[in-house]
Amino acid sequence: MREYLLTLFVAAAVTYLLTGPVRTFAIAAGAMPEIRARDVHREPTPRLGGIAMFGGLCAGLLVAAHLSNIGDVFTLSSEPRALLSGAGLIWLLGVLDDKWGIDALIKLGVQMIAAGVMVLQGLTILWLPVPGIGPVALTPVQSTLLTVALVVITINAVNFVDGLDGLAAGMVCIAAIAFFTYAYRMWYGYGVEAAAPATLFSAILIGMCLGFLPHNIHPARIFMGDSGSMLIGLVLASGAISITGQVDPDAITGLTGSTRETVHFMVPVYMPLLLPLTMIAIPAADLVLAVVRRTWKGQSPFAADRGHLHHRLLEIGHSHSRAVLIMYFWSALIAFAAVAFSVNSSSLWIVLVIVSLSAVGLVVLLLPRFRPRAPHWAESVVPPRYRRRRRRLAAAAAAAELEMRAEDRPALNGSTAIGDRSRLPDRRRPVDSHH
Repeated sequence: MREYLLTLFVAAAVTYLLTGPVRTFAIAAGAMPEIRARDVHREPTPRLGGIAMFGGLCAGLLVAAHLSNIGDVFTLSSEPRALLSGAGLIWLLGVLDDKWGIDALIKLGVQMIAAGVMVLQGLTILWLPVPGIGPVALTPVQSTLLTVALVVITINAVNFVDGLDGLAAGMVCIAAIAFFTYAYRMWYGYGVEAAAPATLFSAILIGMCLGFLPHNIHPARIFMGDSGSMLIGLVLASGAISITGQVDPDAITGLTGSTRETVHFMVPVYMPLLLPLTMIAIPAADLVLAVVRRTWKGQSPFAADRGHLHHRLLEIGHSHSRAVLIMYFWSALIAFAAVAFSVNSSSLWIVLVIVSLSAVGLVVLLLPRFRPRAPHWAESVVPPRYRRRRRRLAAAAAAAELEMRAEDRPALNGSTAIGDRSRLPDRRRPVDSHH
């Protein structure tokens, strides 16, 4: 665990430190597109934040390669090299798109090429666990098609949800934390060595997102752009592919007792990958709804609009920060619920907790103008807008300042008071046209 935490910290530190210089470079390079109709920010903001995130990825992999335990992943598996190859292609595509803009079909083609490069280097789905049957081996063609589809869907799901400050980075970070919990349990708890690459990818992804978030939270000083959103989507998909298609269920059968129990143990996390992951169920649902909505209107599925889930939250009255927190909440609920079910799918208290949290989330979702007030003892640790005393003092100070400005305001036409009309011109007299 210490080596994973070290890798996470290095990726976060490098990403954080590089983001400032990258912002300066993006401004100098002119990577600040004009505000579009669907944008929610009001000032042009530089992109290319993915450059810093790619630096964090490279730094994390470099450090991990020199560690005693995690370093074995690089000698026993080609998956880290496959990840770096695919990430390099997708990152270069994103940088070009952030600066000059690239056609959607060209981006889709390069995404498929990047996924194909990873497949050629061994990062692919070899089998799928099916309930009641067991692991089902895939043919090379099926394996390639499923892997490419999963990578492309995940990349575009993350790209579609990148519409508010800190939204994509935060949601992917939550998904990566949940995925790291599951993968580490597979590797450490069950001794499955094949889960080590996915654990490493998740740790590095957490660091990349945590390092970038301080610069990207509202109001954002820099956007990750397609160079960042497509990159973190590919890294997340790589971890899912690694642990889905590379971990042999027979390695767990000896601990669970039977093949059927092993498959049922793995299914709560693996089977929902069809959309493609429970870890990014919210972005995936947003992607599906966007494609259906645009196709229904006769538009291209890649045509931009303001119909995404985060746009709808703003339309019903939620603030920018609150809309982001709501999306965080539902992402965490779905992701960690899947992890909890994978641990003990028959526990009643897990179901009760999930139902209770869902009810709380629905109440917050349907009350956009509700603003809770923190108790007095907690006012020092909550944001200012939730502090009762300071809010009242601020309102009183603002009223006093307005009153003072009204008293100090100069009188109209040299009069001593605003209400004194003695010096005002008589409207009954004709006005000289020369004055």
